[in-house]
Amino acid sequence: MSDTRSLAIGDTIGILGGGQLGRMLAQAAATLGLKTHIFCPDPASPAFDVAYTYTVAAYDDKDALEGFAKSCCAITYEFENVPGETATFLESQCVLRPGAKALEVSQDRLFEKEFLTSAGVAIAPFADIKNEADLQTALSRFGGKGVLKTRRFGYDGKGQVMIREASGAQGALAHLNNAPAVLEGLIAFDREVSVIVARDASGTCAAYELTENRHEHHILDTSTVPANASEDLRCKAKEMAVQIANKLNYVGVMGAEMFVVPAENGGEEQLLVNEIAPRVHNSGHWTQDACLCSQFEQHIRAVAGWKLGSCERHSDVVMQNLIGDQVNAYADILSEPNAKLHLYGKAEARPGRKMGHVNRTSPRA
Repeated sequence: MSDTRSLAIGDTIGILGGGQLGRMLAQAAATLGLKTHIFCPDPASPAFDVAYTYTVAAYDDKDALEGFAKSCCAITYEFENVPGETATFLESQCVLRPGAKALEVSQDRLFEKEFLTSAGVAIAPFADIKNEADLQTALSRFGGKGVLKTRRFGYDGKGQVMIREASGAQGALAHLNNAPAVLEGLIAFDREVSVIVARDASGTCAAYELTENRHEHHILDTSTVPANASEDLRCKAKEMAVQIANKLNYVGVMGAEMFVVPAENGGEEQLLVNEIAPRVHNSGHWTQDACLCSQFEQHIRAVAGWKLGSCERHSDVVMQNLIGDQVNAYADILSEPNAKLHLYGKAEARPGRKMGHVNRTSPRA
């Protein structure tokens, strides 16, 4: 079901997923006087530590899902790989924000690119790849270069193969287990940026400032605000994010990742949308300490049917992820006068695992 109803103080929001994003959503909900019920199959989920209650069950356990829905006044999710059938079932039982449509679009790269095209925003050229013949045809169109990605279940660099010359195409599909794929044209972009946009149940949108992102080994390392961009580019990025949210009839916070393409022949830099994430986003963690209303509070407000908060920034900030054993530097970080440490409560620091982040703020220039 989908409507504009509002929650009352003390009501319960259900969250599918028990990772760090669910944890920070639960913390934000508590500051607003709302309870949270986390649903996750992992009994060691870090979100459980801060939630009002939780359920450990598989995402396809209909009996558990029905009980979960009955305990909640509205439901949301912290990651986009919630099974589509789960979202559809819950949407028939309770208010689901964002709706199942957002998951359907974001879970499949082909659907996502077709949707973004229909939304009227610029993206890199792409082709649907079902077999080797499709791949060769698409490569001939894209100058023999591209990024081959599985249509589903790829993140942080997983599920993709870079093709820079014809020889690189040999075995590329096999490397992806011959899964349905998309080939993206290789874009000579200058830097990666993102916009965190929020949309409430009545259709009002608000967008945070453009963020400049740097990755290491395909995992986000730092997010810097203000971004290195002209005012025109910052405004255009916000407009594109709002356009996407409106087209999707979205409710909640969404991350829109973009490439900045260098200017040619005296023109202006261009923006290409890379992908969207129907949830609070890693590149928006800076909002916790540089804005009065963080992306997590903003999402809870939208899910609760409440008015959105301000997206204005009061400080300059650099967010840095703490990956694997980088978390062991927590004592040094705590000694920095301008650093705010956020740890996720995960028991084991593994390579590539996000263990926390730190926001280093400074007065707004």
